[in-house]
Amino acid sequence: MDLYEALYGRRYRSLDGWFEVGEAALIGPYSILYAMEKVQLIRYRLKITQSHQKSYVDVRRRELEFHVDDCVILKVSPMKWVMRFGKKGKLSPRSVVPYKIFKKAAKVAYELELPAELAAVHLVFHILLLKKCVRDPTSIMPLESVAVKDSLSYEDVPLKILECQVRWLSNKEIASVKVLWRS
Repeated sequence: MDLYEALYGRRYRSLDGWFEVGEAALIGPYSILYAMEKVQLIRYRLKITQSHQKSYVDVRRRELEFHVDDCVILKVSPMKWVMRFGKKGKLSPRSVVPYKIFKKAAKVAYELELPAELAAVHLVFHILLLKKCVRDPTSIMPLESVAVKDSLSYEDVPLKILECQVRWLSNKEIASVKVLWRS
């Protein structure tokens, strides 16, 4: 029995004439039983291997579903010599700022609200290119609490030192300081 028949449970049919390739007469009932046992053993081992591979994949797989008006981060893959979102080459971003979902285009595709600068980019993206963006309203700092100058800069003032730590490398020491800042 060839490998194709062991894998798929049927003989290989040639495209030339649809005749059976490799037909051979088995002699005696013991040789038939032996061949059937080997086929069952091959199928059993293939099923075990497939279930092992499926268990490895299922550990990392998670069902994703987004709703309209959810914020998502668009993942982009960097390509050499290609201008992506204002940067070129290996320094191009791996993900792009959060965008809102405009509508669900298909079961695994969503249409995003993109700004006018990205008019050349197609609006519909596959679910694997999207990552959920959890916006925490408490993490957004109100602009009034930070004194922003006309040059769009601000001055940060340290309040106190929280923690000091010195780490030794082979021939030098590195001091780390954790500081609480005003803003």
